[in-house]
Amino acid sequence: MGLINYVTRVQFGFGELASLKAELALAGITRPVVVTDKGVRQLGFLEKIETVTGAAPAGVFDDTPGNPNEAAVQAATKLFLDVEADGIIAVGGGSALDLAKAVAILAAHGGALKTYAMIEGGVEKITDKTWPTIAIPTTAGTGSEVGRAAIVILEDGRKVGLLSPYLIPRAAIVDPELTMSLPATLTAATGMDAISHCIETYLAPSFNPPADGIALEGLRRGWANIRLATEMPGDRDARANMAIAATMGAMAFQKGLGCVHSLSHALGGINPKLHHGTLNAVFMPAVIEFNRDAPTSVAENKYDHLARAMGLPSGDEVATAVRDMTKIIGLPSRLSELGVSKDLFDRIVAGALADHSHKTNPVDASAEDYIGMLEASY
Repeated sequence: MGLINYVTRVQFGFGELASLKAELALAGITRPVVVTDKGVRQLGFLEKIETVTGAAPAGVFDDTPGNPNEAAVQAATKLFLDVEADGIIAVGGGSALDLAKAVAILAAHGGALKTYAMIEGGVEKITDKTWPTIAIPTTAGTGSEVGRAAIVILEDGRKVGLLSPYLIPRAAIVDPELTMSLPATLTAATGMDAISHCIETYLAPSFNPPADGIALEGLRRGWANIRLATEMPGDRDARANMAIAATMGAMAFQKGLGCVHSLSHALGGINPKLHHGTLNAVFMPAVIEFNRDAPTSVAENKYDHLARAMGLPSGDEVATAVRDMTKIIGLPSRLSELGVSKDLFDRIVAGALADHSHKTNPVDASAEDYIGMLEASY
């Protein structure tokens, strides 16, 4: 359909998987390792890749967990080094793509993974020696295919961000055809993840008008199509719009995120079985209300702009509309529905305050503020 070159190269459209061979050559990758998960492998995507490239990869790592962790990163890194690979093809949802980025760091730099976490001062330790990655998403949510971050759970249980411009994949191949078999629940959860990226990055206070424009257009497309994609999974136009909305959300969130993600990262580290997109959907209404009177939100009429993108009468209705949509598409809308007990609140708050997304929220949230958001989400 067309080449988009913003942040990185994006081959977008039905059938664009066929561009993989050319993108590998442009990236200088001749011996790729494929990083994926068993579910994606069972759907036959590896065979499609071999057909397109005309060769088997140097190795395949398909043990990506639902939330990437340090043990999986170490195992995949060992495979990468053992087969003397020179790059990675990441295929799957955000977990596989983030795991691949972590492998690209560790295989190039060695040492302990926590060394490269942003909260440990690791940004400057990630260099241009990082191995190149080609990202092929099979979900429409995280946008990790164009993101500069990888979110992983360390051995000590912390869910941290590895951030660097050197982590941005050399190319993203966003082929909506690969999302057509995504189940309704995952379509809904990953779609709300994309919507949360568009909303949070737009509200983030840093000055970046291009990112704001991309975020609003991504929100418009995502909001208009998430219900249709969930209820009518064979609708190609809805799938395409959700795929580009996810990519646009991540193109924009170079600007920063906020309390939705600091809370989700914290709780996801405590209970890795909880889906990140679902957590974002649960936390969004409370955080949207909390940020309603932020100076930048008021001065720039941001909530009215959000409302227009969502087809709502006014900015006062954004938070309620998000909660209503979460219910309509069949996701839990409260922490209590997820089995999260209030005795975890203090741990969640501690993790949120330490998370990198906390710093780019439009209001500087205190521990008490976070407790209020958790109570409102319960």
